Amino acid sequence: MTVDIAGVFRAEHGRAVAVLTRVFGDLEIAEDAVQDAFAAAVEKWPASGVPPSPAGWIITTARNRAIDKLRRESAREDKHAQAALLLAEDEPVEEGVVQDDRLRLIFTCCHPALALNVRVALTLRMLGGLTTAEIAHAFLVPESTIGQRISRAKRTLADKGVPFEVPPPAERPARLATVLEVVYLIFNEGYAATAGDDWMRPALAHEALRLGRVLAGLAPDEPEVHGLVALMELHSSRAAARTGPSGEPVPLLEQNRGRWDQLLIRRGYAALMRAERRGRPVGPYVVQAAIAASHARARTPEETDWAGIAGLYEVLVRLTPTPVVELNRAVAVGMADGPARGLEIVDRIAGEPALRDYHLLPTVRGDLLARLGRADEARAEFRRAAALARNARERTVLAERADPADRAEPG
Repeated sequence: MTVDIAGVFRAEHGRAVAVLTRVFGDLEIAEDAVQDAFAAAVEKWPASGVPPSPAGWIITTARNRAIDKLRRESAREDKHAQAALLLAEDEPVEEGVVQDDRLRLIFTCCHPALALNVRVALTLRMLGGLTTAEIAHAFLVPESTIGQRISRAKRTLADKGVPFEVPPPAERPARLATVLEVVYLIFNEGYAATAGDDWMRPALAHEALRLGRVLAGLAPDEPEVHGLVALMELHSSRAAARTGPSGEPVPLLEQNRGRWDQLLIRRGYAALMRAERRGRPVGPYVVQAAIAASHARARTPEETDWAGIAGLYEVLVRLTPTPVVELNRAVAVGMADGPARGLEIVDRIAGEPALRDYHLLPTVRGDLLARLGRADEARAEFRRAAALARNARERTVLAERADPADRAEPG
């Protein structure tokens, strides 16, 4: 009998850890118990089959194994174990949809007491069920580093007494922003990898999108959650067209739009409509999703509403006044009003410290200079961009734009 235990693990890990964390009041106890339960599933399910409620089986097995372990520890006068045991023995097992528990777990993993890279690792581990090896591979860091980050996160949460709860209403908007930041960071690393040999890491982007959809189900009244989901759906719709035969990046205006995924585009539109129907002031994710939707509506590059996109970027700059957003606005303005206008914006922000080592600054400047016929200056910018780029695929494309005669012949 073929049993997809790995698939069940990925789908149910976050739910099981969430329930067990509430039951025992300790993230480490919960995760260890869930790991033990999945180890038991590996032994039993190939022969007996997947039970009707895999999550219920995992939660029940994990709870029982944790109680057994706590009984052994309480016999050694471990007061923490005794307290957890008393709580757990009276706690009913949850086998249904545990929305509140998963929402608590998301907010706990993304708590501001943790550094951003630690929040990312903990979220992928606890909610996504990724192994430390998978997370390390995705972010191109040693497995030991990810292990340390996760251990440090658990220790920090325990030492600071961070409660396993959804924050009170007054704190929720700021805390939700950190949750969305983590999910979007995970997505971006999968959609356009900052380093390494691959331009995209689809598994990571898919995981972020899955987490976003879960979060939208858990917080259906939050427009920015739907905005982020819409943004990720619409960006994901282009995935098949974003790389060439050798895995090289293909710019948006050169993509074969016939390869864009229409189902994901429709899902993106629907999520954007859900965000807009909430009738509240738009946030940055909703505006970015509207920009992505404008691109998706254009059947050809020539049909793109660049004036409308430039206007949306003006709104986004007011909401998120960062040099990177202003750089993106320069691209849209350069398409709507001509490259000279775009170059004015780029030159105005070129000295910003945040852009000093950002390879997309010389990339954008090179594009605008090339369109103005200033070829030598453009090539110099592409050389600088290639030197700054950490992703091998992107670096190769930029080097070819700087010195097209050096392009390797296929074969």
